[in-house]
Amino acid sequence: MRFLPETGDLRGDAHRIINRALREALPEQAVKRALLGLSLPERVTLVAVGKAAWTMAKAATELLGERVARGVVITKYGHARGPLPRLAIFEAGHPVPDENAFRATRAAIDLARPLGAVDTVLFLVSGGGSALFEQPLCPPEELQDITRQLLACGADIAEINAIRKRLSAVKGGRFAEICAPARVISVILSDVLGDRLDAIASGPAVPDACTADMARRIAEKYGLRLTDGARGLLERETPKALYNVESHVIGSVRRLCASAEQAAAELGYRAQILTAQLCCTARDAGSFLASIARHHADTRQSLAFICGGETVVRVTGRGLGGRNQELALAAARGLSGLKDACVFSVGSDGTDGPTDAAGGYVDGETLSCLRDRGVSVDAALADNDAWHALSASDGLIVTGPTGTNVNDLSVLLIRR
Repeated sequence: MRFLPETGDLRGDAHRIINRALREALPEQAVKRALLGLSLPERVTLVAVGKAAWTMAKAATELLGERVARGVVITKYGHARGPLPRLAIFEAGHPVPDENAFRATRAAIDLARPLGAVDTVLFLVSGGGSALFEQPLCPPEELQDITRQLLACGADIAEINAIRKRLSAVKGGRFAEICAPARVISVILSDVLGDRLDAIASGPAVPDACTADMARRIAEKYGLRLTDGARGLLERETPKALYNVESHVIGSVRRLCASAEQAAAELGYRAQILTAQLCCTARDAGSFLASIARHHADTRQSLAFICGGETVVRVTGRGLGGRNQELALAAARGLSGLKDACVFSVGSDGTDGPTDAAGGYVDGETLSCLRDRGVSVDAALADNDAWHALSASDGLIVTGPTGTNVNDLSVLLIRR
């Protein structure tokens, strides 16, 4: 992770808040604290999945040493930072699973299948695992197509996962069944609103609360193009009870928001967390934060309004961007002309959509800056092209992969 420059202006304040929130969301200490409180045997098999998998696995191996007998780590491209003792490291595609994800998951299954009742799997889970930890029950190309349909239609993460669970050999509690009768201890970094265990990484070791009927209705709601084979898989129920699993959540977006709130307060802002369950469209969220800025335009004290969660983007164009960049750009028009007010939004994993940015920053001058460069905010949003617009206004926030993933942070600052 590259920490952002902390200058003395409004943008510097934004950078300080981002740096503090991300630093305190890094999982190393949280993993070690959790493991110290658990009853673990002398030898464990480690499986780590998600965008924070390498960082979590590193913390576990540092604490447990040779008690980690073997294992598999599956993370996103660019998120592994070297070998770890006795562990096979895989990088794979996100948000659409690819052949490397399938190959890595097969390796994890091969480790788990022979385990007996005396064995323990230490299962380290973080966001992104839904794509990275995958063994499809339908043809891989069909799974990839359905995943792209779900990502483009505006479905929320719970709806997306309800479909993906039924197309997978490891999601929705099925990995825990593969591990049985071995004990599975899950240590979880949550990127899901409300910390629903069956939704984080699609719940590979959690009883599934979603039913086949719910999955069928979601497919109908969004008009998904499915083969007869895929429709048949939607009718298959996932495990509703598991007897070999215990789960521990060690970090979430609530902690991310609390860290941002504390950082803003120390900078002299009266800080308020509006929600840690933001779940509307990115454009609506950006417009809403800008409307709050206009309402408080005459304030005489510095204010910070903080949101955490995961917005959605309805993909109608062919541009480049992500939900955090789109949220920020959508606030630019409402902020236009306001003095010392900004909106920024970042993904805690350091990536936002298929881009090199973690998110975006806009302030009262962004709209006029873009106009001077011949860039239309409305046209950029219509084409889902926030990356190019923010690049033109020096509004991209770039941290690189952070090693954590606890959802998104969106903040309005008004500085006086």
